[in-house]
Amino acid sequence: MPITVFIVDDHPVIIEGLTQLINAQEDMRVVGTARNGGDALEAIARLHPEVVVADIAMPHLNGIEATRQILEQSPETHVVILSMHSTPDHIFNALDAGASGYVLKENAATQVLQAVRTVHAGGRYLSERVAEITANLATRPRRTKPLDRLSKREREILPLVAAGRTSAEIAAGLGLSPKTVDTYRSRMMQKLDLHDLPALVRFSIQQGITVLD
Repeated sequence: MPITVFIVDDHPVIIEGLTQLINAQEDMRVVGTARNGGDALEAIARLHPEVVVADIAMPHLNGIEATRQILEQSPETHVVILSMHSTPDHIFNALDAGASGYVLKENAATQVLQAVRTVHAGGRYLSERVAEITANLATRPRRTKPLDRLSKREREILPLVAAGRTSAEIAAGLGLSPKTVDTYRSRMMQKLDLHDLPALVRFSIQQGITVLD
């Protein structure tokens, strides 16, 4: 049986290229694609792919939080992050969320297939530069991260607020009331000791939650 793969990326050209590359292999096939984390969650709940290849920078729900939620609803699925970002925050946030692999987009053509096979077999796959970064930082004492203070719902709302979405828009997407979203926003900013939206946006970028294309 071929390895079933689901691709999540907001760039159609990347989805098309990865789909052709993966489907050309005898031992794997693409069973679905999505252009944002929210749509991906719905489809993955139906399809239960063995491996998900996901970007970090996506609308509605970023790849890191999507990874966390994918693994909560489908623990048997393995996630490979495919990103142009190689900062420690991006990498460690993705791995902390449960990703089994992290491949840089510059290496996608040569490494994504090996990454899919490796994580499907139960291993971890990191691009060489990513592996060097994690090795260099592995000996440092682990610090409590600001994001650890937030609840699951607050981590879900954070990138939406940082992206400039209104409480009404966030509420509609998450099935909440605008007042409830306002409460989460206020509580979240209090926990992070942030006092205005620009500070929240800067924090989100620094933590790898929101990325600048």
